Amino acid sequence: MGADDGWHWNDAWIFVSAVIAERLERDRALHAALPVTGASFADVLAAADFLHHAVPSRDELEFSMRRLAGAGLLSVEDDLVEIAPAGEQLWRTRPFSGLSSAVMTLQAQLNRASAPGDWEWTLDEQTYMTALREYRTRLADGR
Repeated sequence: MGADDGWHWNDAWIFVSAVIAERLERDRALHAALPVTGASFADVLAAADFLHHAVPSRDELEFSMRRLAGAGLLSVEDDLVEIAPAGEQLWRTRPFSGLSSAVMTLQAQLNRASAPGDWEWTLDEQTYMTALREYRTRLADGR
């Protein structure tokens, strides 16, 4: 699976999850008068689980993030994810659909809009496991 074989369903799933996670985090920060910093990997995992009732594996998350960031649709720094201006534009110009069909709609939109990129980045196991533990703790606490 390389950058030249088109966008996959998982890429759209991760992108929509990142959009949801970043928007929720932005709202929380603005309401608490805190700086807006982006969504954590735990936030993205939570949004992915909400959308698809599954948590992406480390490999799935890394693969899609590399493609999305390489295409200029999102940025990843440390353990924070932000939607890049090109990603915001893609999200705003997508055909409207509810969340139940947002991933499929976005996959079609991605395939029309741009080719996947290939950003040299690795999601190390420790960072992924920390995010997964944080998400599971939130879930257990009802947050």
